[in-house]
Amino acid sequence: MSKRAQIGWMMGMAGVLAAAVSIWWHASTADAAGKGPLAPDPLAAQIARQFDRVLPRAHLSHQPLDATVATNALQVFLTMLDYDRTYFLASDVAEFEQEAGLLADRLAKGDVDFAFRVFERLKLRVRNRTEYVDTLLNKGFDLSVPETYSWKRKDAPWAPNDAEWNELWRKKVKNEYVAHVVSQRMAAEDRTNALAKAVAGTNAVIRTLTALATNAVPGTNAAAGGSTNDEVLADIQMSPEEFIRKRYKQYLMVLDDSDADFVLQRYFTAFAEAYDPHSEYMTASSSEDFDISMKLSLVGIGALLGSEDGAAKVERIIPGGPADRDGRLKAGDKIVAVAQGDTPPVDVLHWPLYKTVRLIRGEKGSTVVLTVIPASDISGGRTLKIDIVRDEVKLEDQAAKGDVRGVVGEHGVSNKVGVIRLPAFYADIKSRMDGHEESRSSTRDIAKIISDMKAKGVDGLVLDLRNNGGGSLAEAVEMTGLFITSGPIVQVREQRGIQVLSDPDPDVLYTGPLVVLVNRHSASASEILAAALQDYGRAVLVGDSKTHGKGTVQSLQNLDDRNPKLGQLKVTTHSFYRIAGGSTQLKGVVPDIVVPSVLDALEVGEEYLPHAMQWSVINTALYRPVMDLRPLLPQLRQWSEARRQKDARFTAQADITRRIKAHQQSDEISLKLDDRLALAREEKGLEKVQQEALESDDTESNETGKHENDIVLVEAERILADLILLTTPKEKPDDHSVLENARGGQ
Repeated sequence: MSKRAQIGWMMGMAGVLAAAVSIWWHASTADAAGKGPLAPDPLAAQIARQFDRVLPRAHLSHQPLDATVATNALQVFLTMLDYDRTYFLASDVAEFEQEAGLLADRLAKGDVDFAFRVFERLKLRVRNRTEYVDTLLNKGFDLSVPETYSWKRKDAPWAPNDAEWNELWRKKVKNEYVAHVVSQRMAAEDRTNALAKAVAGTNAVIRTLTALATNAVPGTNAAAGGSTNDEVLADIQMSPEEFIRKRYKQYLMVLDDSDADFVLQRYFTAFAEAYDPHSEYMTASSSEDFDISMKLSLVGIGALLGSEDGAAKVERIIPGGPADRDGRLKAGDKIVAVAQGDTPPVDVLHWPLYKTVRLIRGEKGSTVVLTVIPASDISGGRTLKIDIVRDEVKLEDQAAKGDVRGVVGEHGVSNKVGVIRLPAFYADIKSRMDGHEESRSSTRDIAKIISDMKAKGVDGLVLDLRNNGGGSLAEAVEMTGLFITSGPIVQVREQRGIQVLSDPDPDVLYTGPLVVLVNRHSASASEILAAALQDYGRAVLVGDSKTHGKGTVQSLQNLDDRNPKLGQLKVTTHSFYRIAGGSTQLKGVVPDIVVPSVLDALEVGEEYLPHAMQWSVINTALYRPVMDLRPLLPQLRQWSEARRQKDARFTAQADITRRIKAHQQSDEISLKLDDRLALAREEKGLEKVQQEALESDDTESNETGKHENDIVLVEAERILADLILLTTPKEKPDDHSVLENARGGQ
């Protein structure tokens, strides 16, 4: 940890205590105030009737909004309110399910009272559990007992009675307690190590610091018979008891402060998500947060957020934005607190996503400090503080960029390769509509970069589509045409039938060796381009085990154009199919050579979303492959695997990936402090090994800085060098037969 990070951590933790007192007091005041139950306003009935009419007609599936949809919607609604199935009792859910078959008819009649009854029951249960948390914390925990907690509860049964409910909560709260103690211990060890390095070998001071760290870390719990030394750290850390109490009181405060729109938006969205996970309803009052609801865009730091387990989860880092340039915030990280500069952090756990986003937004040049739980955290016991200077994500930051590099492949053959990074498919639509033929677009930018690279004599190209979430469909079609003569690019299914989008331009800009690099965040238009180039045999695809798998398109429409107060519906209206016939939905695009990143260990992709539309297949479009690269793939894979097995960086990444996968697949986590500390230290050690491997590596192709540490990109360049070797007769004269087989499709 850097000196700046150490100072920032200490200042941040000092602020946590003050913030906690303020939040706790306000929560107590709200509890005492005791607001009455929420009820729908008169407009809610009109919204419900119109929603019932519009959704089935507008959605691609045309599925009637019937009892089946309503039953699925109820499960979605309950998950929104109780994501880990710990608040509601089984008797509550059974009571709600008795009415599931009636909800569709009620919605058509404008009756939404059910949603508010469920919400009031939730508040009742949360209030009960908040009081029970106080009881548990007063009794304390024995952290030496060997027991486990089933933390992965999204599909677990609800507690059938009070006894099992209380036992579930005892373990749930104990798990949070252990995690907080582990977090304190790990932070204390970090401080000791940083301070020990600062004194640079002064043994007496080092011994003093080590002794201080040993005495300063918290013990198990006084009530459990252990010793506590929290007082030493009281000025920079709150006790686990206070930390946990604050969290639950804050959640109750959020619920008590919620209005009718909070309930209605979730209830109607539950019906929309019963059709597919990308459809949703937005109330009129949320229109100012359109970019958050539609794109989950964080203006200020450049990240895409979703909501998971009560926290704001980083779905994707926008290339070229402040977070991307900083490099510390990662996809999968969960934001649990937000601070403005040096002010105390505000705990945002259980906040509505749009409120968290508003807190992260700010003026250009100002600093926001995020407290995050790392995506790679296995023990649940670490948080990091990341300070980011807010800035605009400009078009120029999102624009395609390229550079030429020297790469040495197998047999020591040196090549000059071009690397093109495309963060998004963009186009200046307004300029084009105004008649400006030379308007800015991703295809024009890519074409210019390729022309410049050809002039420099590149032997091959890498097109990097990692983290490219899509954009303009027309751009994806036009860009594919840069690499083929003419023909179909993608098939689009809509309500009127199947439409084939083709490249009509017979000109080809680039015919040389091509590698397309993708990952699990490559989605939509990225998948269309990658799939078309793969189907035509025009490129070798490299990357994660699959792309994201989002093969659908959503449109925004008012429930009633005459009355904007009724809100808007984001609804799925189109789906994509490859020219070979298979959909890009759910399955995504599978690379020819899998070079996985850590994303492959996380639950990233369409297949992890509930009620995702299924994969399907239609007729193949009429097209002729350019080449058949399949005969070359076994040799390319063999060389790549051999390189990676000898690369310490890939070995370290593989170790971390395996640990994360094991954590994702395991339902149980130890509640014994020693076990959790060992887990946290092991995880930190793996990360250190990976970081040291990245910092010490001296690659053959002399990459430096950020490029050198991008081990997947470096390997993609080497695969391209291998492809050049196999497809250039003069470099490998004995492989004429392989080359001729590859060209057989021309």
